[in-house]
Amino acid sequence: MKFDKPETTNPIDSLKVVGKPHLRIDGPLKVSGQAPYAYEHAVIGSDIAYGYPVCAAIAKGRIRSIDATAARAAPGVLAVVTTIEFGEARKGENNTAHLFGGDRIEHYHQAIAVVVAESFEQARSAAALVEVDYDEAEGSFDLDAAKGSATPPDPESENADTAVGNFDVAFNSAEVTLDARYETPDQSHAMMEPHASIARWDGDQLTVWTSSQMIDWWHTDLAIVLDMDKEKIRLKSPYIGGGFGGKLFLRVDAVLAAVGAKAAGRAVKLTLPRPMIMNNTTHRPATIQRIRIGAESTGKITAIAHESWSGNLPDGDLETAVMQTRLLYAGQNRMTAMRLAQLDLAEGNAMRAPGEAPGLMALEIAMDEMAEKLGLDPVEFRIINDTQVDPENPERPFSKRDLIGCLQRGAERFGWSARSAKPGLRREGRLLIGHGVAAAFRNNLLVPSAARVRLEPNGRVIVETDMTDIGTGSYTILAQTAAEMFGVEIDAIDVRLGDSQFPISAGSGGQFGANCSTSGVYAACVKLRDAIAQRLGFNSADITFEGGFVRSGDRSIPLGEAAGPEGLAGEDGIEWGDLAKTHQQSTFGAHFVEVAVDAFTGESRVRRMLAVCAAGRILNPITARSQVIGAMTMGIGGALSEELAVDTKRGFFVNHDLAGYEVPVHADVPHQEVIFLDETDAMSSPMKAKGVGELGLCGVSAAIANAIYNATGVRVRDYPITLDKVIGGLPKVA
Repeated sequence: MKFDKPETTNPIDSLKVVGKPHLRIDGPLKVSGQAPYAYEHAVIGSDIAYGYPVCAAIAKGRIRSIDATAARAAPGVLAVVTTIEFGEARKGENNTAHLFGGDRIEHYHQAIAVVVAESFEQARSAAALVEVDYDEAEGSFDLDAAKGSATPPDPESENADTAVGNFDVAFNSAEVTLDARYETPDQSHAMMEPHASIARWDGDQLTVWTSSQMIDWWHTDLAIVLDMDKEKIRLKSPYIGGGFGGKLFLRVDAVLAAVGAKAAGRAVKLTLPRPMIMNNTTHRPATIQRIRIGAESTGKITAIAHESWSGNLPDGDLETAVMQTRLLYAGQNRMTAMRLAQLDLAEGNAMRAPGEAPGLMALEIAMDEMAEKLGLDPVEFRIINDTQVDPENPERPFSKRDLIGCLQRGAERFGWSARSAKPGLRREGRLLIGHGVAAAFRNNLLVPSAARVRLEPNGRVIVETDMTDIGTGSYTILAQTAAEMFGVEIDAIDVRLGDSQFPISAGSGGQFGANCSTSGVYAACVKLRDAIAQRLGFNSADITFEGGFVRSGDRSIPLGEAAGPEGLAGEDGIEWGDLAKTHQQSTFGAHFVEVAVDAFTGESRVRRMLAVCAAGRILNPITARSQVIGAMTMGIGGALSEELAVDTKRGFFVNHDLAGYEVPVHADVPHQEVIFLDETDAMSSPMKAKGVGELGLCGVSAAIANAIYNATGVRVRDYPITLDKVIGGLPKVA
């Protein structure tokens, strides 16, 4: 199905199932422990062995030799495969760093061998016996030090510098200006479920049970890395214990499990230890950002520039931290630029809301600083500079944009009018109280997605797609979509996900999963509805599906009878036309936060949070709210605690476990409220929906930073905002 014109009325608009607050249909399986995650699958007929990785102890260089003699002789060991024995390293289509193979070391904790044994303990013990001789090379591990050698992106790419008007002239002549530097640290996805895989060979056929957000990406890249025919590999990932982008791309656990299983002649299960997850897999790269804003005394922005520097491995991508600045606020004279420095740390790549999350951590502080310089309320300043068209291309309007509605609704609900414009004035005993706000922005991405829908003789509907559920509720919203299309209750739908033998979906990432995958299921349902009409001799345009029946005129036939004795299937996918080119598609929101800062210790606590989101049709308010409050919680970590500390001499992340990398816990999370504006976007998809899971993170950390400033008068521009960065300014207000 080609989606190339704005949607009119369709069966989804009935909203008998879609849009309703259904509990997650996979919930009972998960809370009862019956949903198998990657390391838990019962591989029938297999005698499971255990793999354990051996990791590089240097960050850059080459391997002179690997001696695995002692490891192979250790109790219970079945096989040892080294990176040298594996042969040439092959990068997949979606991988920046090579995962296994060859003698070159690109980063610390790169996988260099796998040990397979009868038990996990035997494999781990034997792995410690592998001896490696290195030829170590000098590496680059400090972004600030490498900033001067950073290079621009391809001028023909979407990441190239942009310029509209004459920024320098406008900035230099502006009545009020801001020029400030901001820093965001390296961050880890820190998902609960580690990267884990089980691999089994049946002759030359390989099956891998794993934890993957993007089945087809992994399927393609695993075939490349193993130098195999893709059709001889099957991937299964029905349940995922968190990803946040860390499982978008093939990781080495799947490779090592497959390699180890082949060498041992047994099915092998393997999980990456937490330190290896931090140092071997992907992370959000640190950024250094410079933002300049010039405005008239009325508050109208006349000049805005955003520059960002990030680092990565050779051939790696940059962190696109300026992207939201190209679209969020008006201003006739504009400039954005990004630069990439070569760093020999683990691969930097997508983490929840890549680009916008770290970019808004800086931009939304700058907007508050500018509002203060102008003597304007921060909400008012943002509203003054709203735009209904792409600021870099005024001929291109937004398909739907209600940032003002988010800000105004949020300000009213939060009680923003009680905020003190002057910092440090509100106090409760030893606590300084502050309020902060930030705009939220995330683009609406469109990715092709397909599905197969089958009607059974008993009237049940089966949905099959390689879409994944990373805790986001994919099972539920896909079931709601099919139920709406066939006029049945949600419990009449069986949803099967995460299998490479199913049609290729959008996958889970970039906030595009919900909108695109439901659109793919919608397309398949349309195909099946047409097939049912044809079988029954009905006109497709005249039929209705309701209450388990197919109706046309005065004829009414049970859905199961329409399936026939062998059932009936429809398979199709959604393909996107040019609507996203003619109209800018984005999601918007506003975050409001109250913090309390101890006037003597500088300890900051978030006391309440409000998010107002405008993100098209909300397919399921329960699952959508869960996504937003989870994202808000991640924003607390980004503001106050999360930082991968880099050893700039040896080139690794020091705090590489969940004891040292501090994510928010229950005691850190306050009352959270989420409001969804009543909105549909006919240009986004047949569902008229957009994504929301990453919008809930965008801007949160800046809102907290702004609230801390409002409480204390201490402006911190480098995250996380730990008490040592606050306490120096507190005597003035304490």
